This record gives sequence, structure tokens and C-alpha cells, in this order.
Amino acid sequence: MLLTRYGFREWMIITLAAAAAAAAGVFFGWWWIAIAALVVWLALASFFRDPLGRRPATADSRDLVSPADGLVSAVLEVPEHVATDGAPATIVRIYLSVFDVHVNRMPAEVEVLGTIHTPGKYLDVRIEESAKVNESMVTRLRTAGGLLLGVKQISGKVARHIVCPIQAGQRFARGERFGMIKFGSTTELIVPTAEVENICVAKGDRVTGGVTVLLRTKRA
Repeated sequence: MLLTRYGFREWMIITLAAAAAAAAGVFFGWWWIAIAALVVWLALASFFRDPLGRRPATADSRDLVSPADGLVSAVLEVPEHVATDGAPATIVRIYLSVFDVHVNRMPAEVEVLGTIHTPGKYLDVRIEESAKVNESMVTRLRTAGGLLLGVKQISGKVARHIVCPIQAGQRFARGERFGMIKFGSTTELIVPTAEVENICVAKGDRVTGGVTVLLRTKRA
């Protein structure tokens, strides 16, 4: 278990502040301050944890893995989507609580076509409308077989900082890290509906980023 580089500034500030508070508590004999500082550090640093050793649940390249840890909050179809060049799309939406890992991962081996940032509101992500009106970042992707995909990072009431330091032309392996949303949020996987062979999850299922298969496509 590591702390993600995407949160380096935050967890370094948290670490230094906690260390100073703990040192002051020990110096003055106020042990409760030292203990409280440790507890607060553990709670805040956990937002930036980055588990190691994750492997996809299948080797089939038609299987798309989850881009995030969390709870499936919706599986739906829309008549068009920018990630699929305006074609009908199937969306698997994942809610990330403050207790989930917030690092985002690629659903397949892909090339980045570009990103689209949309300013917006910061509604509570448990409200369905938030997925439509909150600040978001859509990353458009394409597999070697020409399949268009998208991953959408959506800010929440607390999570107001989307991290997505990638550029068009970059290539990623399935399950590879590409960014994060800080402090609770929503992440969506977007796939052309015509390319979906089987949806492997349902609303209410818990998923693991880079591991759980969300759906199988008709081609790699």
C-alpha cells in the first residue's frame, strides 16, 4: 500500500502538520494530542492510498475493468455521448465514498484521443442530477481494435479537484493509473451500446478499480 503521487501536496502537508502536533504533544506531555494527531493523519492520508498488486479478473481483452473503486450507482443507456462520437452509449456509473480508493484506472489497453473538461456545479454526488450538472472531465479513448470508450470523472460536494494529467496520443495498459478525484466523487465508464455484448454488474454491486469486469464488448 502506497500513497498516490497525485495527492503528494496534500498528504505531505497532512504529514508535516500531524508530525508537528504529535511532537508538541510529546514535548509537553499531552499524549492525547499526539494520539489525536496520529488518528487524524490516518483518516486524511487514507484518501490518497494506492493499493499495489491489482490484476484484472480476466485476461480477455474484450472485458472492460472498472476505472474506480466504489459502488455501482447506475447502469443506463443514453441516445448519444461525446465519448462515442455521438452514438448511443451504455454508462456504468460508480459512486466513490470518502472511504474508497480515489485513484482512477484505465478500463482497457487504450490510446488517449483527448480530454474534455466541463465546468459545473458541486452537488452531492448521491444526487442523480450531479452526474449531469457537476464539473467533469471526459477522457476519450480508443482500443487497438478501434473501439471508442470514455471515462468520465465527476466532482462532488467535497471533491472539487479532478486530476487527469494525460494528453492525446498517450497509451495505457488495462488497469494502469491515470488520475484521481480528491475526496469522494463519481466515475463513469462509457461504451457504445452497439458494441456491448454483456453487462457484468448491476446497481448496488461493489467494484474494484482495475480488477472488476464491468462489461464485455463484442470486439477487443
